[in-house]
Amino acid sequence: MQAWFMDDSNEDQRLPHHRNSKELVTVDNLAELGVLYWKLNPKKYENDSELGKIREERGYDYMDLLDLCPEKVSNYEEKLKNFFTEHIHKDEEIRYCLAGSGYFDVRDKDDRWIRIWMKPGDLIVLPAGIYHRFTLDTSNYIKLMRLFVGEPVWTPYNRPQEEHPVRKEYIKSLNHKFRESIQAH
Repeated sequence: MQAWFMDDSNEDQRLPHHRNSKELVTVDNLAELGVLYWKLNPKKYENDSELGKIREERGYDYMDLLDLCPEKVSNYEEKLKNFFTEHIHKDEEIRYCLAGSGYFDVRDKDDRWIRIWMKPGDLIVLPAGIYHRFTLDTSNYIKLMRLFVGEPVWTPYNRPQEEHPVRKEYIKSLNHKFRESIQAH
């Protein structure tokens, strides 16, 4: 997994969008935003004890697979446009890349876009309430495992959502983490 701050270009959303001077973002930086990451073996996802342990510990009892590419998805362009609209969810968004690649973009505490490039073996958890969006890269293909606690609810709440209770809770947790980091130094 690689992550970086994005430029402000309106070029093709499937391009990397590095800034002129690349600004990489670490897994620890993402964790400060509540984004969790694991590197797993996508070849053994059906019998992976590490994936099983994560699912058990975090209560992910629902799972499905999604092949996202022009040949396998009806209304592909429309779906990709919807995925790329900035939004939040009331629940975590859990994605495990099994094949192909794509980008999840998340907002940092200063409202800057961070692009997360997911490749096979990358599992990420986006916290409820974080502004984010998704797009494929120029490969135009990704196979994702979607995990969820209970029955999945895929309802996006498009920005602005500053008054949404889950957004307020997310901001509150960020502020708490920020205060703790200051006290630790």
